[in-house]
Amino acid sequence: MPIYFFWGADEFRLKEAVMTLREQALNPEWASFNYDRIVPDVADGPMEALNQAMTPPFGMGKRFIWLADTTLGQRCPENVMAEMARTLPLIPDTSVLLFTSASKPDGRLKSTKLLKKYASVREFAAIAPWQIDELIGQVKRVAQDMKLTLEPRAAELLAEAVGADTRRLYTEIEKLCLYWSEPSAKENPVKKEPLPADVVTRLVTVSTQTSFQLSEALIAGKSDQALGLVTDLLANNEPALRVVATLVGQFRRWLWVSLLTDEGERDTGAIAKAAEISNPKRVYFLQKQVRGCSPAQLQKALSLMLDLEFRLKRGAPEAITLQSKMIEIANCF
Repeated sequence: MPIYFFWGADEFRLKEAVMTLREQALNPEWASFNYDRIVPDVADGPMEALNQAMTPPFGMGKRFIWLADTTLGQRCPENVMAEMARTLPLIPDTSVLLFTSASKPDGRLKSTKLLKKYASVREFAAIAPWQIDELIGQVKRVAQDMKLTLEPRAAELLAEAVGADTRRLYTEIEKLCLYWSEPSAKENPVKKEPLPADVVTRLVTVSTQTSFQLSEALIAGKSDQALGLVTDLLANNEPALRVVATLVGQFRRWLWVSLLTDEGERDTGAIAKAAEISNPKRVYFLQKQVRGCSPAQLQKALSLMLDLEFRLKRGAPEAITLQSKMIEIANCF
């Protein structure tokens, strides 16, 4: 299929996929003649992309047309829609037409339905920082692609270290591959033995100040520790709203677990489904964390966090607003 639509907030993975597709389509010797990247500020960019896609390539290889940061999945002028309906079914196999967008295409639009009909659509959504199981799964997939086997604890430590930063994940795994290799081997120099956790601890910079540690300090009522963690997070350029988003996600899970446990629910699968926890085995650990906390305390803390989010979005100073709210939240427990 010569038409593709890539979308999602994970800019690094999306661009990696774009470069892979570009390399597959273009002949290196003729790339400068057959590659067109059309940016949003180009007048009639979509029309130009469609016209270029119908143009035969010059020399060897295919023609590659990339309509970057397109808004066709959110709004599409009638003239462009008409031209897409006419052109997309006719694009030859000698061209590759790629649309990319950070935003999810609106499935209600005619343009989106048309793109889904003729294009290969791929999502590159960023994993939320509180989705621990998904982050660990991503670490394992990238390591496997790079022929590196990780011990389970090593994968967990790496996920904690890099979070949802895909660019850093690839960089760190490349570094670990170089360390865990046998230079004498001509093919596949990376060792077959799983890389142990202590290597990750020694080679990967793991921030000891994470939003999850902050949530644990808050639920334990340790306001001094929480203030120190907030200071360190801001010093490490962690966006305040991202910190709050992680806290809200964690406290919501705790609230669901606490409510259902208090109601006598014993099925960890049912609790996991209600709390949107992908791995039911995590429920046991969450139950231990909320032991001694009432649902009312968690609800009050969550309401304070939502108020904190509102204030930050209204432009309140990050440091003092976070610090004052952390004291209020810690005092709930």
